[in-house]
Amino acid sequence: MGLKLWAAGLAAASLMLPGLAQAGEAGDLLRAHLYEGTIAEGLAAVTPLAEAGDPEAKFAAGMLTFVDGLQGVSRDLYRYGATLPDTGVLGVLGMIGPSGQGVPANPNPEPITYEKFRTLLQDLVTSMDAGEALFETAGETGYVVALEPLKFRFDANGDGTAEPGETLGDLLGPAFGWADIPYPDGLPPSGKKKGGETPAEQKFEIGFDRADAIWFAGYTQVIAAHADFLLAHDFHGLVDAYFHRLFPKSGLPMQDASNGTLAMDPQTDASIADVVAAIHTLDFPVIDKARLAGVRDRLLSITALSRKNWDAILAETDDDHELVPSPSQTPLSKDAKVDEATVKAWMATLDTADQILNGELLVPHWRFKQGFDLKAYFETATETDFVMILTGLGAVPFLKDGPVASAESFAEANKVFGDQWLGYAFWFN
Repeated sequence: MGLKLWAAGLAAASLMLPGLAQAGEAGDLLRAHLYEGTIAEGLAAVTPLAEAGDPEAKFAAGMLTFVDGLQGVSRDLYRYGATLPDTGVLGVLGMIGPSGQGVPANPNPEPITYEKFRTLLQDLVTSMDAGEALFETAGETGYVVALEPLKFRFDANGDGTAEPGETLGDLLGPAFGWADIPYPDGLPPSGKKKGGETPAEQKFEIGFDRADAIWFAGYTQVIAAHADFLLAHDFHGLVDAYFHRLFPKSGLPMQDASNGTLAMDPQTDASIADVVAAIHTLDFPVIDKARLAGVRDRLLSITALSRKNWDAILAETDDDHELVPSPSQTPLSKDAKVDEATVKAWMATLDTADQILNGELLVPHWRFKQGFDLKAYFETATETDFVMILTGLGAVPFLKDGPVASAESFAEANKVFGDQWLGYAFWFN
């Protein structure tokens, strides 16, 4: 479910459904520049068309802006030598797992500082907000742009060239293990070649339309909300105490502090010590109250965009390689079917989420009969001490009487989604 389900849909799309509608000039430009990895050039080409009011061009500009923002983060991470054990840069982005392949860590990284990391996050927020504005306006009028996402190419290491091995298909293959994806008969498992083609070279199309533009608008805010949450706080202590695990050669204070033995061996003892230190530093002073309050606004915009997305999906009369299908449309794969009960349960979930974000439904805390008022936290918190909130004392300022969320609050979602709710949440946004 979730990412794997989406990837499975990519694999099944072109074999299961009729031919896609042809895109206009903007769609052709978007396709060419995404496949070549010339993102900046693509933006320059489609922006005049978007400014002239072409909705397809607005979608193209939004997509290129979105990709450019993620590519920019990847380049910054590479510049500073970001890595996790056996994963390289893309492991930090969550795109590949242990022993996966992808962009290796920079062997000669630049030093990173807390201020530079904040700049990285702010650049990401700026890109996501620019993309969101374009996607929202692109969601007002109908069109279909046929794209093969596994052919999207990125200059992930910032060397100025989007190389053949830097396609989305090449990068995601190790992440999911193609054998786990329910391909139609005849497609290669485990990323292995069959008939001379890799999964990235197969033709897996999606017809992106105005509903998908709204879907992407929501995802820009998912990403921006996470970045803004950190930026609203001073997390300098966490960077000093733990970020050498992410940037092992970038000059952070504890970079070379793993020589002594406490109980087992230097590396194991240092790893345990760093985790303890990280937990100890999870007390972040709020330095931008407006930005923290804005995180709640972003979360509310995500639920609003999801409703708008489903309004657009349910209004569709075509059936053209849909990323998220309506109950009357053909799913990308047999595991991606949506029925009326699914839509109803998702709408109920959005309603519950809004009640929690508005403080009308309180978050349960294991130590208290009262509930935690999330709205009050976002609007009034002066610090976020994760340990103290979890253990109780830090939650006290935000406790209040009122209805507390329970399993019953999500009964409809639990009934329909079951243990796959997280996958549906990722897929539906």
